Amino acid sequence: MDLQEMLDQAATGDVHVEAGWGQGRATFGGLVGGLLVSAMLPHVPEAASLRSLTVNFVAPVVPGAAQAEVEVLRSGKSATQVLGTLRQEGAPVAVALGAFGAPRESAISVAATAEAPQMAAPETIEPFPYIAGMTPDFFQHLEMRLADGGFPYSGASTSHMDGWMRFRQAPPTFDIRHFVTLVDCWPPAVVQMLSELKPGSSMTWTLEIVDDVTAEPDAHWPYSVRTDVAGGGYGHTDARVWHPDGRLVAISRQTVAVFG
Repeated sequence: MDLQEMLDQAATGDVHVEAGWGQGRATFGGLVGGLLVSAMLPHVPEAASLRSLTVNFVAPVVPGAAQAEVEVLRSGKSATQVLGTLRQEGAPVAVALGAFGAPRESAISVAATAEAPQMAAPETIEPFPYIAGMTPDFFQHLEMRLADGGFPYSGASTSHMDGWMRFRQAPPTFDIRHFVTLVDCWPPAVVQMLSELKPGSSMTWTLEIVDDVTAEPDAHWPYSVRTDVAGGGYGHTDARVWHPDGRLVAISRQTVAVFG
């Protein structure tokens, strides 16, 4: 079963989480977020787009059967708030709050101030390799090309990453479900400061969508993440994502646990 089939299944409330998408002992968080968004969409008015998604990773999501439960907390004239819970063996493993909103007239308009970093063309940068048994399993599905910053566990003095991302095998179409799945592919920025392999995982993830994310399925997306602060085994990062045509489309924040 490929990504598209899992996303389509999640919309029905029942999904089989495939092996091969692992990130340590858990399933890759981007896929978890994508499944929850897929489950939410049938419960949201067609005119409303995802504006914000907050995901809490409660427990490791493992390959196998999962149930996606959705509760519409409130649906007004333009905004809808939705709670999604992914369960395995009856226990919650991930919870997400999605805020959806239809466009409305407003006298306020502020252009994005963040500009995409100047990077070498993606075709000139080698992607992170997928090495079975050494790199995370999900690397076989997602492609990251690091333009600036340090590689994971390289003992770097930096704590930022700039680069390009896309699916290794382009999906048949590219919409908000695919975007949510893709955006979380980068390793926690702070693990580049470690000089040996140590566990690190996202605890919470907040994604704000500020513009349309539909695009060609094989397009490269610019990504930039900075570490605001880290200490005591936790890191707090702030990232920006630009559309392949140059528009700022998303702001992504994470709290990560680093065991090292």
